[in-house]
Amino acid sequence: MVILCGYETIKDALVNYADEFSGRPIIPLFQEITKGHGMTFSSGENWRVMRRFTISSLKDFGMGRKTIEDRILEECDCLVKEIKSFKGEPFDHTMTMNAAVANIIVSILLSHRFDYEDSTYLRLLNIYMENIQILGSPAAMLYNAFPSILRWLPGTHRTVMQNQKEMHAYIRETFTTHKMELDVNDQRNLVDAFLVKQQEEKPNEKLFFTNENLTMLVTDLFSAGMETTSTTLRWGILLMMKYPDIQKKVQKEIEKVIGSSSPQARHRKDMPYTDAVIHEIQRFGNIVPTNVPHATTQDTNFRGYFLPKGTHVIPLLTSVMFDEAHFEKPEEFFPEHFLDAKGNFVKKEAFIPFSAGKRSCVGETLGKMELFLFFVSLLQNFTFQAPPGTKLDFKTAVGFTRGPVSHKICALPRV
Repeated sequence: MVILCGYETIKDALVNYADEFSGRPIIPLFQEITKGHGMTFSSGENWRVMRRFTISSLKDFGMGRKTIEDRILEECDCLVKEIKSFKGEPFDHTMTMNAAVANIIVSILLSHRFDYEDSTYLRLLNIYMENIQILGSPAAMLYNAFPSILRWLPGTHRTVMQNQKEMHAYIRETFTTHKMELDVNDQRNLVDAFLVKQQEEKPNEKLFFTNENLTMLVTDLFSAGMETTSTTLRWGILLMMKYPDIQKKVQKEIEKVIGSSSPQARHRKDMPYTDAVIHEIQRFGNIVPTNVPHATTQDTNFRGYFLPKGTHVIPLLTSVMFDEAHFEKPEEFFPEHFLDAKGNFVKKEAFIPFSAGKRSCVGETLGKMELFLFFVSLLQNFTFQAPPGTKLDFKTAVGFTRGPVSHKICALPRV
């Protein structure tokens, strides 16, 4: 295994040697879950076809456009209403936040949203959250080191497999329904678009638009579309509770620029402080610290080292997000990292929470819009405080992503 550290090294590998570092290593537990299907953990031609289709479909079904912005704002209203129901009393917001954010990608995949109390939806979210926790645990790492021995023994790897089986059964049942209602001239969502491609794909050639790829692609997009944004928002609320002065400054800017009307994506350019705070939440939260692992696709000479084809590569995002050469106070939550002396927003080249190169996050545009609209809506409507007698800290939960440990919040409605 090779670990890449520092912005310059990681950018060099993922951007200047984009093809050479665009593979995925075979990690036993992920291989058994995905079988090389879908997009996140596939490689080669299958990955290229699935990525191209996904980017095209996300654009077709609203990513970066007014249609998806309106959908996010509708979900923001539902989330605000749900949080208001707690009347300022302490509650754990993890499931609520996951449900709200996941509804955005669900609307692109399936053209509808779930109610936060929907039992099927809650089951899917619970399955996914349990798998995220297990896949980042020492037990999973041990399994990946000794799969041939541990495969036959009881353990959490069996829970992951069973959870995935249940999720895949639901997805297959859903797209079977879509197949029955499919109208080639009225493609409503990504699943419809995939099914049309499936019909168009010529027989007897190598097939990419298979049921297995569809099942795994929907799983990939559901998980990626929920986990990263909802975890970042939970870090954001925790940080606002910890730093009430920063929360007040954001609220002051919201009042000045937006007032009581609904936030719009276009407001971002007039809200440099809020924009800086959101960027700093992403940097400080550092939710994918080791990045998703890469692999070399061919024998590669990189910075004086010879890396054989198939070398497991970790582009360590922590080393970028906390790089003193690029961030003045890397260990602190400091929104001024993204502001100049006059309070204008400043881009930082070393800010790469969505990774870089050919394997960067396909939903980056959507993720940025979601973060801005959800965060502003929440701070427009609530002031967040820790429950009385609670000590706030930044301990992280065990998991494939880096989220805060479960905690309760108080959301006080703003008059």
